[in-house]
Amino acid sequence: MNRIARTFFSLVSLTVFSLSLYGAGNGLPYEFKYGGKVYKGYEGTIDGTLKVSVVRAEHPEFDQSEYTVWFENVGDRPSKVLEDVYALKTTFKGSSPVLRGCLGDHVNYYTQYSRDLLKEDVTFTSTEGRATHIVFPYFDLVHGNSGTRIALGWAGTWEAKFSAKGKVTTVTAQTNLGLKGVLLPGEKIRTGLVVMMDYESRDENVSVNKWRAWFMKHNLPKADAQGNELQPFCTTCFASDTGLPNTDGSISETYYTWQRTLSYLVREDFIPDFRWFDAGWYSDPAGNSVPFDGNWWATTGSWELDPVKWPDNTFRESNEACHALGMKVLVWFEPERVTDVPNLCRNYGYKSEWGIETPHCITSNIGDPECLAWTLGRITRMMEMNDVDLYREDNNSDPAAAWKILDSRDEEKYGLPRQGINENKCIQGHYALWDGILDFCRRHGKCTFLDSCASGGGRNDIESLRRSIPFMRSDYDRTTIPMRLQQSAGFNKWVPFHGSSTKETVGQLDRSSVAPDLYITRASLLPVWNAGAAFTHNTKLDMDVYRRNRSIWKANSHLLVKDFFELTPWHGCDDTSLWTVFAYNDPQTCEGILLGFRGETCEAGTCTVKLPFVRTDADYTISDDDTDVVRTVSGKELSDGIELHLDSPRSSLLWHIRIVEK
Repeated sequence: MNRIARTFFSLVSLTVFSLSLYGAGNGLPYEFKYGGKVYKGYEGTIDGTLKVSVVRAEHPEFDQSEYTVWFENVGDRPSKVLEDVYALKTTFKGSSPVLRGCLGDHVNYYTQYSRDLLKEDVTFTSTEGRATHIVFPYFDLVHGNSGTRIALGWAGTWEAKFSAKGKVTTVTAQTNLGLKGVLLPGEKIRTGLVVMMDYESRDENVSVNKWRAWFMKHNLPKADAQGNELQPFCTTCFASDTGLPNTDGSISETYYTWQRTLSYLVREDFIPDFRWFDAGWYSDPAGNSVPFDGNWWATTGSWELDPVKWPDNTFRESNEACHALGMKVLVWFEPERVTDVPNLCRNYGYKSEWGIETPHCITSNIGDPECLAWTLGRITRMMEMNDVDLYREDNNSDPAAAWKILDSRDEEKYGLPRQGINENKCIQGHYALWDGILDFCRRHGKCTFLDSCASGGGRNDIESLRRSIPFMRSDYDRTTIPMRLQQSAGFNKWVPFHGSSTKETVGQLDRSSVAPDLYITRASLLPVWNAGAAFTHNTKLDMDVYRRNRSIWKANSHLLVKDFFELTPWHGCDDTSLWTVFAYNDPQTCEGILLGFRGETCEAGTCTVKLPFVRTDADYTISDDDTDVVRTVSGKELSDGIELHLDSPRSSLLWHIRIVEK
């Protein structure tokens, strides 16, 4: 193991947060079986071989606590079998238990649920290796007149079970499913991070906004090495403006396309905070240029700039031009999936044993310290040579099948059970890769957060989101506004800082020839605002409308990370006959906004909503963005219910709500 790999595998056993180690007898609700014996909340060393330790943190002002359990072989021989590891196994007391939450991305699109646990047991299982792709490891358990929010921080496989009998609810959660193996001398594995937050109420608004406030203060990564807080920002991808064909919507750029786009954005006073440089920029593993209409997906792995698309120093020059205008640059990578291993080995120093071939792809074994160091080196080299500010990671494959192959190889090599060990090593390696990139960024004055993506929203577990934010929470809300509103209703309750598309089309990669109207723009108001268009190639584009849309976002962006309220009953994107109403409110300044949407087929011209965040003993001004009419309304009236009115389907309103100072 070389120095870089040793450094980052040691870093993964720590965190960048203020955590402390607690002694034996900690009473934490984890459990495991070792050598056939069950241990509950144990910390110490068993049989001189297996050392069990806990990393724990608390934020009492939020009634929040968390822990991760580590298992290390400190002996000189293989350990006994470690199995049945429960990161969480506990009970909660209280009548009428209900489980609330949302499902994951992909086929579920953050669909919300509420389950009566006295009527049914509930189990969620994620087996493919992208933790939030279909189900979501975030849970809101109501029990009695209080509740507990639970989140699992593990980027791989997991399962959570909830059952109730009378006034007792049992919760069990496993990360790294199927773990049943021995640890070799010096080997170290871990559970997922378990985060819990208590709250007093059955009101979901109390639960949601206590969590959002904690998340913003203690879970969101910092903007830079100086520790500045992340502020809402906007991005633009020049690739939509190349005019070049591509199998995936013209995502490749080249040295002769960027200047035209940048000059246009300067002329139109539309400079974003980030230039988004997406896939297709690299040569294939054989060193060949990938045609614009070629297959960017099937040519990953070299992380070397395509010398035809970007000869000499042209990409760095384009980034320096962006920097001169105050823009930062993010670049897309996909490190866990490789192609054409023989040529990667021949041309870039990759080793054939690192590439694990499954029926659908080749997964790179970043659980191998040497492979991790190679991958980290390729990424940071590209970022340093080209003055890149931020790393965007994608993962368009399910890695679980590769982990099982590695386990089988280990069992054949050692003649010992090794089920699940390689998932653990690869997830540790993944977090370590991110920590290594962030360390590089801190030392070089770059962004100290990452952009998390895995075919959309597949890698948004709570520990990943301590290093990253989802610039795009899903690939699927690159389509209709009903889909976007459905996703906002669920995702906002767990992840305050994220983004979506800002267009509306039938297909994900369809082009829109017009700038988004108010209905689209208001539905797209999130802390990350991703504006994309064929700026110079679309003669119908109205930049006055785009500037208006950006002004709306800027005027309200500071509120989008504050308290969030879903004011109408949840409905899915397949039902456009209803109203959808959200509100955001800053409890410190008593400033808020209300966003109302009358669905595309909604016959009702009015909708009455109650504002739960107002003071009933105060008055408020309501300013309508469409009419500029300002009126004063009592907090009691807003709390009891106020009527919204829109003349036609597929229309929206935006109200600014401010307390009247006395």
